[in-house]
Amino acid sequence: MPVNEQVTDSVTQVNTKVVGETPAMAMGNLLMSTSQALGGAAHNGSASQQQAQITMQAATVQGVNSLMAIGGAVIGRGAEGILEKG
Repeated sequence: MPVNEQVTDSVTQVNTKVVGETPAMAMGNLLMSTSQALGGAAHNGSASQQQAQITMQAATVQGVNSLMAIGGAVIGRGAEGILEKG
């Protein structure tokens, strides 16, 4: 049974269009996935910096607290020595 030439021409044109668009679609998908991965990496980097900053601030506070405690003990001992000699 013969098929109308207009049908076969239409199918051929659609197939050609799909084959022609495939590289552009593949490149678009590649660029989208790459940009999403880079965005995620940037987000992870900034989140890591925030967490590190919080840890460093806590360490600094602990260090200052230790220095203040040591300073109080030294001042108390010095005052005790002055009062005993005075």
